[in-house]
Amino acid sequence: MKEVIRLGLAGLGTVGGGTYAVLKRNARDLLAACGAELVVKTVACRNLERARGVVDEGVEVTSDVHALARDPDIDIVVEVMGGIEPARTLVLEAIAAGKHVVTANKALLALHGNEIFDAARRSGVVVAFEAAVAGGIPIIKALREGLAANRIEWVMGIINGTSNFILTTMREKGLSFDEALAQAQALGYAEADPTFDIEGIDAAHKITILSALAFHTPVNFKAASVEGITKLAAEDIEYAEEFGYRIKLLGITKRTARGIELRVHPALVPKRRLMASVEGVMNAVVVKGDAVGTTLYHGRGAGAEPTASAVVADLVDIARLMHGRRANPTYLAERMAALAPQDNTVWLPMDETVSSYYMRIGVADKPGVLADIARIFADNAISIETMVQRGSEPGEESTEIVILTHSAVEGAVRRAIAAIEALDNVHGPVVMLRKEEMN
Repeated sequence: MKEVIRLGLAGLGTVGGGTYAVLKRNARDLLAACGAELVVKTVACRNLERARGVVDEGVEVTSDVHALARDPDIDIVVEVMGGIEPARTLVLEAIAAGKHVVTANKALLALHGNEIFDAARRSGVVVAFEAAVAGGIPIIKALREGLAANRIEWVMGIINGTSNFILTTMREKGLSFDEALAQAQALGYAEADPTFDIEGIDAAHKITILSALAFHTPVNFKAASVEGITKLAAEDIEYAEEFGYRIKLLGITKRTARGIELRVHPALVPKRRLMASVEGVMNAVVVKGDAVGTTLYHGRGAGAEPTASAVVADLVDIARLMHGRRANPTYLAERMAALAPQDNTVWLPMDETVSSYYMRIGVADKPGVLADIARIFADNAISIETMVQRGSEPGEESTEIVILTHSAVEGAVRRAIAAIEALDNVHGPVVMLRKEEMN
C-alpha cells in the first residue's frame, strides 16, 4: 500500500488549475477518503512562468509532457490538456509505463477510446474519465456502478452548456441565433470559434462515450448522426413554446430491436419534463433502465472546479484501489474489455430511426395547399397530430403551416419533405425538428 501517490498533471489551464486547487484545498479530506496522500509531483504545460506562479515551490514544472510518462516516481498521469495530440501519445506512453490515467478529454476518447482502453486492459491499469462527460455530474459512475443492475434502454441529455445557453437566451429574450451567440461569446460561455459547440460535435463526442458505457459497444464516433443549432429561428422557438415544448440540443442513444441509435440534434422537449427546465449553461442527463425506470442527473457541465471535482473523484477511486480499500472497481482495465471493438454491433442509420416531428412550411396563401400536403403525408404513412395555419396579413400572399406528427420513420419523413418542397405553392425549405417525449 502506498501512503503517498504522486501525480503528473498535464495541462494547467482552466481544468488543470481547478484540479490543482481542489487537491490542495481539500488535501485533508482526500487523505481521509482514500487513505493516501495525493501529491502533484510534476506539472507539464506551455507557460512555465505562469505555472510557477500557480503551483507550490516543491512542484516540478516542465514543458515536456512526455516526461510524466517517463518518470518512475509518478503513479498517475492526469491529462487535462485537451485536443488529440500530444494527449493521445502521452496517454499511451503512460499506460505502457504501467501508470494509471485520469483524463477529461472527450474528443480523445470518442475518436481513440478503443485503442486506449485496449492498451489499458493489456497493461492492467485504469483509465478513468468521469470528467470527460458533463463536467461535475457523476454520470459515468452512475452508469458503471449505480445503474449496473439495469439493462439500459436509452440515455439522452443536454450535454453542451454553450448551446443550451444560446437556446435559453433566444427563448427568454427573443433574440436571433446570431445575437444569442454573440452574447454567449461576450460572457465567455462560447469560444471565438464556437464550431464544436454550436454544430453539435462536442455533444456527439460525449454521447458516443455514454453510448459505449450504456450498451457495452465499441466507441464509435463515426456512427453518430450530428446536427447543430445554427439553423434554428426565433419563430421555431416561439411555436414550440405555443405547443407546450422547449427546444434543446440533445445527445441521444437508444437500444432498439434493430440496432443502436446514436445522434445529436435539436429537439422539442415537453415543458412538463424536468429536462425542459434545464436552462443556461447547466447540463442534465436522463437514463432509462429496465429496473429503476428514468433517473435524472443535473448540474454544471463545465468550468474549473465542477470538472475538477470529477477529475479528483477519479483520483480518489484509483488511490483507494492502490491503497487496498477498494477491490476491483467497475472501471478497471478488465471492464474496458467490454468496450473493445465487436463485429456484431449494429448501428441504426438515421433514416431508420423513429420519432415524432415538428415542421414549419412556408406556402402560398391559396386553396388546395393543405390538401396537397396532407396527401403527401398520407402517401408516406405519416399521421398528423396537429396542423395549424398562421393567417397572412392583408396584402400578403404567403403564410406558414406548422405541423406536429405522430411517430414516423425518419426516411419516410425526409421523402415527404422532398415532395412537399417540390410543390409549386411551397416557398423555401421545410424546417424539420424532432420531438422527444422521454417516455
